[in-house]
Amino acid sequence: MGIVKISDLMHENLRVAGNALSRSINSQAEHWMRVGMLTEMHPELDYREVCQLLIQAELSGGLDITAAATAPAGKPRSFSNGKHQ
Repeated sequence: MGIVKISDLMHENLRVAGNALSRSINSQAEHWMRVGMLTEMHPELDYREVCQLLIQAELSGGLDITAAATAPAGKPRSFSNGKHQ
């Protein structure tokens, strides 16, 4: 774990979104980072498909960037890193 510096405005955005979605600030930030990472790796997928990838990854033990980067385009699959996060 490390410290990530963000702007005051982004922190406030995280606080508002997190409260609205019943997530902590850290959980909201991690959610946005996961969605953004998968969107950059798979721009052909829409938000619903990215969410499916996140659910499949969670069921398989967590999101692993190596598995996410090598997933076939447009085909959601599980990503396992061997441990639950």
